Amino acid sequence: MGTSQLLRMLTSLKKQEKASSKTIFNYTIPDLWNCFNFEATRTTPWGELLVNPYSFYRSAIEDYILGTEAYDTKTDYQQPLSKLITVTDDEKNGDWLRKASVYSMMVRTSTAWDHDRSGDLEEQNLYGLKETGTFVKSLALLPLLKKMGITTVYLLPISQFSLRDKKGDLGSPYAVSSFCQLDPALYDNMVPELTLAEQFQAFVEACHIVGLRVAIDFIPRTNSVESELILDHPDWFYWIHLDQKQNYYPPHVPHVGGNTQPTDELLPFVYQSDDVWQHIRRFTIAPNLTDAKSWKKFVENYQKKPHPDGLLSAIESTFGITIAPAFSDHINDPQPPWTDVTFFRLYNDHPVIAQQYVDNNQAPYILFDTIKGNAFKGNVPNQELWDTLAHVLPFYQENFGIDGARIDMGHALPSELVHQILTTARQYDADFAFIAEELYASKAWEARHNGYNMIIGQGFFKEPRIWDHEMHNFMFESRNLPCPVFAAGETHDSPRLAARDGGRSLAKMLTALNMFMPNGIPFINSGQEVYETQPMNTGLDCRPNEAYMLAPNDPYNGKLALFDKVTFHWLNDNRWDLADMLDTLSTIRQTYLDTLLDMDGFLPVGFDSYTHHGLGFGYSITNEIEQDYDNMLIIFANTDVYTHHDFTIKLSEMRHKAGNHARHAKVLYSTHQWCDELWDDAFDQNWNLPVSLAPGEVRIFLI
Repeated sequence: MGTSQLLRMLTSLKKQEKASSKTIFNYTIPDLWNCFNFEATRTTPWGELLVNPYSFYRSAIEDYILGTEAYDTKTDYQQPLSKLITVTDDEKNGDWLRKASVYSMMVRTSTAWDHDRSGDLEEQNLYGLKETGTFVKSLALLPLLKKMGITTVYLLPISQFSLRDKKGDLGSPYAVSSFCQLDPALYDNMVPELTLAEQFQAFVEACHIVGLRVAIDFIPRTNSVESELILDHPDWFYWIHLDQKQNYYPPHVPHVGGNTQPTDELLPFVYQSDDVWQHIRRFTIAPNLTDAKSWKKFVENYQKKPHPDGLLSAIESTFGITIAPAFSDHINDPQPPWTDVTFFRLYNDHPVIAQQYVDNNQAPYILFDTIKGNAFKGNVPNQELWDTLAHVLPFYQENFGIDGARIDMGHALPSELVHQILTTARQYDADFAFIAEELYASKAWEARHNGYNMIIGQGFFKEPRIWDHEMHNFMFESRNLPCPVFAAGETHDSPRLAARDGGRSLAKMLTALNMFMPNGIPFINSGQEVYETQPMNTGLDCRPNEAYMLAPNDPYNGKLALFDKVTFHWLNDNRWDLADMLDTLSTIRQTYLDTLLDMDGFLPVGFDSYTHHGLGFGYSITNEIEQDYDNMLIIFANTDVYTHHDFTIKLSEMRHKAGNHARHAKVLYSTHQWCDELWDDAFDQNWNLPVSLAPGEVRIFLI
């Protein structure tokens, strides 16, 4: 068993706590971070706690994490959780994800806070401590996540990324420059005895102790334009002449609509475009292939004396070429180039179908077909690159004990590469889970065939559209998919639910319903729990003003967490609302989890009219002892978030399926009223249940 980094962290914090025992700290944390009853020095009326930081984080470890009943001093928690617990047959090969509730965390943002109230998120505050998020500070969120019923923490990219051509204050964590190095900005000098890697080990260890799994984001399709791989493998990338960079943009294709998925049938139009050929001619061969001797000398010199502005600047000044930026793989997508990232060259030849249009001597180029290896494959895989990509996740498995991963843009990778990535990871941990970044339900069968355990889906787009029943269709039709989908009304790329039409009422209703959506995995996007309105990114389904959801005088208005220094509004009024709700709902979900996973026992609940603003899930509860009561779980919502409505819940089909004859119901939960019991006179003469629901109200019945 390896050394426990969590115990080393605890020792370090105790040492710092003792050394600072006489210091009067003006160090604050939001009260939501204190779900383990730490005794603060003082509590402000607006919800901040004044604490000794070393005492606070020490207590999170010692009193909460190590104080959990399941903690065993003889267990090595630095290995995947599936190796520490009993995995049932229906959980094997990563299918434990079916039973999960997922929290999406961006470490540098989720625990960012202006601790010394200086008005800025400082690299070093009044006490020399970091104010952006770290793995150490993230430990304080674990009690909150457990309160909300979370079982899996999904981390947005944590690898080192480049600041070359960065976006915003901090740059995008998706511009990965080194797969196996962690983002140095996540290091916390609060525990100087531990390296950054050891701090992450301690975080994963802590998650496993309290029963949380950890999944990471893996980005195998793109890399930073300043990637560390360029020095050894320049031919893994696409190159253009430096004097062409200012004219570099996605080429226009006449006779094809806007934002169109490329197909075999459209390629003739693509390669007939003058704009496309002007674009292709901007590309050149990798420098190690054009002049191997000069490249070797360059590498030797650079390793001895790196360029002060980085590797790419050195290449530009020496060879007059540069890395070609990435852009959307959709034809005539209005998005500009993604200047901070480029695509990996996954094949050593052009796509087979494109070879009829381009000469064999044509330099490798980025185009709508060449960057979609799933649909436009070459004959010669870049196997050395594939092997490198396939061994990234095993590095994190072996060194940190992670439990799963989301494959960023995996839908655009060659299926053979996807297979290699998945099988290589599962050689180390057969129960490692994979999330497909697949939005379209029609692709779920392919994703499942390729070995994924679930897809992301389009909940972020469908769920907020309550008025035209897009939400209803998404939630009901998901039950027919071959794998689960995220039950999610928002993601890090989409608008916030609380900023949509319906505001907090919509956010609360959907957050509640998602705990019970058929074939859905509940998903909470960090900040959602406090009704955050400012998006983290404006990548999907966003309005022109989406980045400006805050008051004009708010310092984070116009800032996006994916690129800027941002803290969530942890002090929002009603900030405990969703956390308290999820505390109750997660208990109900866990109690009836087997029932909720059984799609054979599910029926959509009918009511007065399909055009009426209602939605209902019905589940037949299988009991060891057959009984005709307490065997139907009904979740019903008034999806009109502005108006009160009366409904009659039609129960005949559900009663037939469950064999139910009860005229008695227990209200297990309501978002708007106290729970009570309903007796015979609450049902009508047809044994249906009339109800009156407030705007956006969700009510759960056991009948």
